[in-house]
Amino acid sequence: MKEYEMGFLTAVSTGENDSLATFASQQIVQIATALHGLSPEQIRETPSASAMSLGALARHAILMAEGAALHIAAAPEYGPEAPRTPEQRQAEGTIAPEAVREDDTAPVLIAELHAAAEKLAEVLRAADLDAIGPYPDQPWFEGRKTWTVRWYALHQIEEHARHAGHADIIRESIDGKGTYELNARAEGGTWPPEGW
Repeated sequence: MKEYEMGFLTAVSTGENDSLATFASQQIVQIATALHGLSPEQIRETPSASAMSLGALARHAILMAEGAALHIAAAPEYGPEAPRTPEQRQAEGTIAPEAVREDDTAPVLIAELHAAAEKLAEVLRAADLDAIGPYPDQPWFEGRKTWTVRWYALHQIEEHARHAGHADIIRESIDGKGTYELNARAEGGTWPPEGW
């Protein structure tokens, strides 16, 4: 049987910084893969019991990754917020339907997710993992005042993996396509791969 490595398998990494960077960026890329081949209407659909669309979920993941990169790069200081209007920040932060912008398409969101993943990975590869940073002022961090970059990197992997799972469920609810097929097609392959 021909050997085939699926795109959702995280690349081999070396060292702690590279491993954290590689796994964090891989989860963001998996959200991008769930958008592959969708129309502007489909990225706005809410086909499951959730009120989330893939477009709004993508916008949320981009906001999270961009913000995390800025905070990690600034540690031990608190980094600047990712550039957004107050309305965009609110919608993207809560994964509201209005997070999807008028000119959003699957290719636009895929490109922005890849760019956010690359930036977060770049910052993590250069980070002092023992540096201490202040928590963002959000109610879900209530009771915690500081984090190490290492903890915050792991938190990014956790959060983006959760949302990659959400993206899988929403995509399957739209057209039944699963992550194996979407990864193969996003990489320019066919489904099923030869020899499967």
